[in-house]
Amino acid sequence: MDFVEQLKSSVDIVQVIEEYVRLRKSGPTRYVGLCPFHTEKTPSFSVNATHQFYKCFGCGACGDVLKFVTELERISFYEALKLLSERFGIPMPRRSEYSDPETKLRAALYQAHELVEQMFRSNLESSIGPEARSYLGKRGVDPAVAREFGIGYADRSGRSVVRLLESRNFTPEQMEASGLVLKRDDGTFYDRFRHRLMFPIHNESGKVIAFGGRALDPGEQAKYLNSSETLLYRKSYVLYNLHRAKSGIRQSGRVVLVEGYMDVVGVYASGVHEVVASCGTSLTSQQVQSMRRHSDQIVVNFDPDAAGASAAERSINLLLDEGMHVRVVELDGGLDPDEYCKQRGASAYVEKVNGAKNYFYWLADRARGKFDMRTAEGRMAGFQFLLPAVQRLSNRLERLAVVNDVAGYLGVAAGPILENFRKAAGDRREKAVRPEPESVRPVERLLLNLLLVNVEARERLVPELKRMHAVERFTTRKIFEALFALDEAGESVAFSQLDTRLDENDRALLVSAVLADGTSDSSPSLEQGEACLRALENSEHESRRSQLKARVKAAERDGNFAEALRLAEELARIERE
Repeated sequence: MDFVEQLKSSVDIVQVIEEYVRLRKSGPTRYVGLCPFHTEKTPSFSVNATHQFYKCFGCGACGDVLKFVTELERISFYEALKLLSERFGIPMPRRSEYSDPETKLRAALYQAHELVEQMFRSNLESSIGPEARSYLGKRGVDPAVAREFGIGYADRSGRSVVRLLESRNFTPEQMEASGLVLKRDDGTFYDRFRHRLMFPIHNESGKVIAFGGRALDPGEQAKYLNSSETLLYRKSYVLYNLHRAKSGIRQSGRVVLVEGYMDVVGVYASGVHEVVASCGTSLTSQQVQSMRRHSDQIVVNFDPDAAGASAAERSINLLLDEGMHVRVVELDGGLDPDEYCKQRGASAYVEKVNGAKNYFYWLADRARGKFDMRTAEGRMAGFQFLLPAVQRLSNRLERLAVVNDVAGYLGVAAGPILENFRKAAGDRREKAVRPEPESVRPVERLLLNLLLVNVEARERLVPELKRMHAVERFTTRKIFEALFALDEAGESVAFSQLDTRLDENDRALLVSAVLADGTSDSSPSLEQGEACLRALENSEHESRRSQLKARVKAAERDGNFAEALRLAEELARIERE
């Protein structure tokens, strides 16, 4: 067994996928959840624990654990092997054939970011970091929390990162590709970050892929500076702290979304471990999808100023578009989340988060503050302000109930304008794309599921199936023939191996026969397989008898009595068997 097969046989695909997707058990070996590869509201993503395979019946994505990690993390095959081998403690041999130029560059960039993070951490604790330590102290960040988040300091020199990377023999091309340094016209390099408090940004696997830097000089024009996009870092896809927050999200069943790095640090230190933030950009649909893989319940807690409120409005509409259930926290005293945690205490903040109001009431409060509800014009303007959120409610009854509820909350009559809202909002119904697979007979389904997992069944049943030529009439004939070929060659008869030998149509049949079957309480037994063979043999016997009877009659009708006699003797022999 080569290393790839060893890895796949040692890793549980359900355990891996559950780190990215909330799965619900839907059968003895089948799990379902929302597809991480496309936006959907009704789960069409299926994982089969027996065959270690996934399939989305909405977008068609399918594969084994390596393909899942490769596509979701947007990394190479080699990197997926390395990631899983490290995560599960499986020693990985040195195999140069898995590496390509892009993979080698990625590896170099990961190493560069790891080295630079270590240097920034060391700077913070050293004699050059008192100003950064003082800032953290004023913000109430405990040194242990700073260490947990990997917070560091980029010094004033503008050459520390350059010297570090050059001393470790990084090439100029690798240094430029890292985004950690910038290139002058004369070809020399200088550090991107200078005299800043540094926050490492991680991917979902926990690897450092970028940095956010907070200026320590009050006169610095850019208060926050983030890494540029690189081979590792696409900011519209990345959420700050998601790698750390995943376990907290699983425990609480929700995501808390804040605006900045310091808010995340303060809220997390207060015990709310499900907190994340966008990385110096407006919230994107890709970031929402990343959150929704873990929970569709979200609590938004942006800064209380005008900019924060506007950002919250935009984010709410985007969150609703992506099928999230949204609540909003309002903190009194004009405090941002970090300040509130420090001044009012962790328990007070947790109470606020637990008591977050439905987003519609928050929007209604915004409307009441923006418009004069005593006038007809103000009331209509208020409802027009709320209209985008109304339109995003996919359930018609919920939409009408919300309009009535908010109208009462605002102290206005809903009747005269309710009809206008109904027309404007329209009736949006989700249409799940679920292509119907070609029908696979139960006997084929049972035999295929049995032979894929039971070595003894293959030893006893495969020779009989070949002798009977039974699979020649199967819808799944090519699948069984591929299985027989693997068995004869002494190769692993696994779902992933079988899948690679089939064309697109037969792969769809394989998925239909295996992944779509989540109703049985247990795997098929050898006795059930033998019963299937007997049923097939009886069916074949009966079919042969019927054919011979028809041919006897046809020969008699044609006056070919010699042929009729021969066929009658063959029929008698079959009936004696």
